[in-house]
Amino acid sequence: MGERGRGVGFTASNGLAVVRIERDRGNSIDSGLLEGLLAAAGRAEADPSVRGVLLASGGSLFSPGLDLVELVRFDRPAMRRFMARFAECLTAWYALSKPVVAALSGHAVAGGCVLALVADLRILKEGARIGLNEMRVGVPLPYGVALVLRDSVHRDRLEEVALLGRNYTGADAVAVGLVHEVHGAQGFEEHCLARLRDLASGPPLAFAATKRYLRSPVLERLRAEPPERLEEFLDGWFEDETRRRIEDVLAGLRGKQ
Repeated sequence: MGERGRGVGFTASNGLAVVRIERDRGNSIDSGLLEGLLAAAGRAEADPSVRGVLLASGGSLFSPGLDLVELVRFDRPAMRRFMARFAECLTAWYALSKPVVAALSGHAVAGGCVLALVADLRILKEGARIGLNEMRVGVPLPYGVALVLRDSVHRDRLEEVALLGRNYTGADAVAVGLVHEVHGAQGFEEHCLARLRDLASGPPLAFAATKRYLRSPVLERLRAEPPERLEEFLDGWFEDETRRRIEDVLAGLRGKQ
């Protein structure tokens, strides 16, 4: 069975679901994509026939992050609503009780990297980049993203990943903890599905309980995010220098069209 809506495809076969991001502008994250991802997480959680989920993409990119073309037009209340919904999406995927494998067949940067971090296992295709470049644009990491990042990457590389805004490939991405393994282009998605099949082969209740125990400290903090943390993010987003940098990024994108 399968369906596609709001830039997110959902297919399920033999106990495994494939949630595929496939929208224009390189799979950038807009309001519609957030709704599609939230719906897919809810569907995967509620369907007892789904034992594991592959988070994948169509096109040459996994995701370049937030859709600046859409978001640059938002005023503060609209951006507040968007980021609150983004936090809901992050929490829903991070709390998913079933195995999730991120098949990063293309670049996963900024918000695209954030989406990858929800997975239990992250596999990067050779040559693809992953990283959080928000600091280079002048945007602070959202509070919830910082929590998930701290629980994901290697502790002695955390500041490097979060504060320098570097992108990583290959063995370097594994070394900092952004991904667990790298695989070549040939048979990439089949390999990711095989790894998911292995994760999903055990007793579902035991997996779900253990995952919940491991992630509960972060989830409790995600669900209790103080409102002032979002306001701090919005202060950074609407700062004059940040807006100039965002406009420079958009001008560069227009120049490539």
